[in-house]
Amino acid sequence: MTGSLDFAGWTRDRLGRVEAALSGWVDVGGPAGLGEAMRYAVLDGGKRLRPLLVLAAAEAVGGHEGAAMRAACSVELIHAYSLVHDDLPCMDNDVLRRGKPTVHVKFGEAQALLAGDALQALAFELLAPEGDVVPVAVQASLCRLLAKAAGAHGMAGGQAIDLASVGRSLTEDELRHMHRLKTGALLQGSVMMGAACGRASASSSAALARYGAALGLAFQVVDDILDVTADSQTLGKTAGKDAEQDKPTYVSLLGLERSREHARELLADALGALDASGLEDTRALRALARMVVERDN
Repeated sequence: MTGSLDFAGWTRDRLGRVEAALSGWVDVGGPAGLGEAMRYAVLDGGKRLRPLLVLAAAEAVGGHEGAAMRAACSVELIHAYSLVHDDLPCMDNDVLRRGKPTVHVKFGEAQALLAGDALQALAFELLAPEGDVVPVAVQASLCRLLAKAAGAHGMAGGQAIDLASVGRSLTEDELRHMHRLKTGALLQGSVMMGAACGRASASSSAALARYGAALGLAFQVVDDILDVTADSQTLGKTAGKDAEQDKPTYVSLLGLERSREHARELLADALGALDASGLEDTRALRALARMVVERDN
C-alpha cells in the first residue's frame, strides 16, 4: 500500500486500546494485595513495543482482531513478569524500572516473585478464552509461540546465559546468541503471534520471522548503546548497570560507533525482509523498526 502512515495517530489508538484491555484483565482484587502488585508491574509505563508489533503484524495479514488484542496483552504480561523477576536481588538487583521503584522495592521480594508468577499464568489464560472468542487452532498456535519465546530456548534461556556471562569475554557470535534468546525471542515471537492471527503464506511468514529476528537484535544493540550514552532519568531505569556489573555488551565488544553502525545494518535487514514479504501494507511494521533503532530511551 502506498502513501504515508500517520504513525503517531496509529500508535496512540493502539496504545489506548492495549492499555484499556490490560487494565480490564489485570484484576486489582487479587488476594492479599497480589492484584495491586500485578497492576503496578504492568500499567502506566513502558513502550508497549511488543503489543504494537503483535497488532501491526496482525493487521498486515488481515488477522482476527480479538485474537490479536489478546495476543498483544499476553506478550506484554510475559514481558512485565520478566522485568519483575529480572529486577530481583537474586538477578540484576535493580531498584528503578519505568521511572519508578521496582516491584520488589515497593511490595517486597516475595510479593514481587508471586506477582511475576501470576502475570505469566494470566498471559496464557488470555490466549485460551472460553467459548468461540478465538478459534481453537489460533489459540493453540499462540500458546505455542509464546511458550517457545519465553522458555528455556528463548527469553529464560537467554537470561541464564546472561547471568553466567558476568565477568566473561564473549565472542560476537556468543553475544548474538545470548541476545537473540534473552531479548530477541520475545520480540520476534510478538511478530509471529500477530501473523498467527491471520493467514500469512509460508513466504510471508518466513519474511516476518526474518524481520522479527533483525528487529529483536537491533533493540538490544540500541539498548547497550543507551546504557552508556543516556542517563537514568531518560531511560527510566538505572543507567550504566551493564558496565558496573561487568556484563558483556555490544558496546564493550564492538565499541560505540561500530555498535551504532550495526544497529543501522539490522534496520536495513528488517526493512529488506518486509520488502520481500509480499504483504500489501507493512507501513506500521516499518515505522516500528525505525522507532526501535532511532529511540533515545
